[in-house]
Amino acid sequence: MSRICELTGKGRQVGHNVSHANNKTKRVFLPNLQNVTLMSEKLDRSFKFRVSTHGLRSVEHNGGLDNWLIKTSDEKLSANALKVKRELVKAQAAA
Repeated sequence: MSRICELTGKGRQVGHNVSHANNKTKRVFLPNLQNVTLMSEKLDRSFKFRVSTHGLRSVEHNGGLDNWLIKTSDEKLSANALKVKRELVKAQAAA
Protein backbone atom coordinates (compact mmCIF):
# COMPACT_ATOMS: atom_id res chain seq x y z
CA MET A 1 0.00 0.00 0.00
CA SER A 2 1.49 3.32 -1.05
CA ARG A 3 1.98 6.09 1.47
CA ILE A 4 -0.28 8.65 -0.22
CA CYS A 5 -3.16 10.59 1.32
CA GLU A 6 -6.44 9.65 -0.38
CA LEU A 7 -7.94 13.14 -0.10
CA THR A 8 -5.03 15.52 -0.69
CA GLY A 9 -2.65 13.41 -2.78
CA LYS A 10 0.17 14.22 -0.37
CA GLY A 11 2.95 11.65 -0.72
CA ARG A 12 6.54 11.04 0.28
CA GLN A 13 9.32 13.57 -0.14
CA VAL A 14 13.01 12.86 -0.60
CA GLY A 15 15.76 14.72 1.22
CA HIS A 16 19.07 14.29 3.02
CA ASN A 17 20.28 13.33 6.46
CA VAL A 18 23.08 15.78 7.13
CA SER A 19 25.76 14.80 9.64
CA HIS A 20 27.90 17.13 11.72
CA ALA A 21 30.68 16.58 9.13
CA ASN A 22 28.17 17.70 6.44
CA ASN A 23 27.95 14.25 4.88
CA LYS A 24 24.64 13.87 3.06
CA THR A 25 22.77 10.58 2.78
CA LYS A 26 19.40 10.13 1.11
CA ARG A 27 16.31 9.72 3.24
CA VAL A 28 12.54 9.73 2.81
CA PHE A 29 10.02 11.95 4.60
CA LEU A 30 6.70 10.09 4.89
CA PRO A 31 3.33 11.77 5.51
CA ASN A 32 1.59 11.08 8.81
CA LEU A 33 -1.23 8.86 7.53
CA GLN A 34 -4.14 7.76 9.70
CA ASN A 35 -6.99 5.37 8.99
CA VAL A 36 -10.15 7.40 9.62
CA THR A 37 -13.88 7.02 9.13
CA LEU A 38 -15.49 10.20 7.82
CA MET A 39 -19.23 10.80 7.78
CA SER A 40 -21.03 12.16 4.72
CA GLU A 41 -23.99 14.24 5.83
CA LYS A 42 -25.75 14.31 2.45
CA LEU A 43 -25.37 10.57 1.80
CA ASP A 44 -25.94 9.72 5.48
CA ARG A 45 -23.14 7.14 5.35
CA SER A 46 -19.62 6.78 6.68
CA PHE A 47 -16.55 6.08 4.56
CA LYS A 48 -13.09 4.80 5.50
CA PHE A 49 -10.07 6.68 4.15
CA ARG A 50 -6.31 6.72 4.68
CA VAL A 51 -5.72 10.42 5.26
CA SER A 52 -2.78 12.56 6.34
CA THR A 53 -3.29 14.63 9.48
CA HIS A 54 -2.90 17.75 7.32
CA GLY A 55 -5.71 16.47 5.08
CA LEU A 56 -7.92 15.75 8.07
CA ARG A 57 -7.51 19.33 9.30
CA SER A 58 -8.32 20.61 5.81
CA VAL A 59 -11.52 18.56 5.67
CA GLU A 60 -12.62 19.94 9.04
CA HIS A 61 -11.71 23.49 7.97
CA ASN A 62 -13.88 23.20 4.84
CA GLY A 63 -16.93 22.05 6.77
CA GLY A 64 -16.79 18.29 6.42
CA LEU A 65 -16.25 15.56 3.85
CA ASP A 66 -19.02 16.65 1.47
CA ASN A 67 -17.73 20.21 1.03
CA TRP A 68 -14.14 19.00 0.72
CA LEU A 69 -14.92 16.51 -2.06
CA ILE A 70 -16.92 19.07 -4.04
CA LYS A 71 -14.16 21.70 -3.84
CA THR A 72 -11.18 19.39 -4.54
CA SER A 73 -10.05 18.60 -8.09
CA ASP A 74 -10.34 15.01 -9.32
CA GLU A 75 -6.57 14.69 -9.92
CA LYS A 76 -5.79 14.89 -6.19
CA LEU A 77 -8.39 12.32 -5.11
CA SER A 78 -7.90 8.55 -4.97
CA ALA A 79 -10.16 6.11 -6.81
CA ASN A 80 -12.10 5.46 -3.60
CA ALA A 81 -12.62 9.18 -2.94
CA LEU A 82 -13.66 9.77 -6.58
CA LYS A 83 -16.32 7.08 -6.23
CA VAL A 84 -17.73 8.85 -3.15
CA LYS A 85 -17.59 12.21 -4.97
CA ARG A 86 -19.62 10.82 -7.89
CA GLU A 87 -22.26 9.47 -5.48
CA LEU A 88 -22.36 12.87 -3.82
CA VAL A 89 -22.86 14.71 -7.12
CA LYS A 90 -25.68 12.31 -8.09
CA ALA A 91 -27.36 12.84 -4.71
CA GLN A 92 -27.12 16.63 -5.12
CA ALA A 93 -28.56 16.48 -8.65
CA ALA A 94 -31.49 14.35 -7.46
CA ALA A 95 -32.27 16.69 -4.57
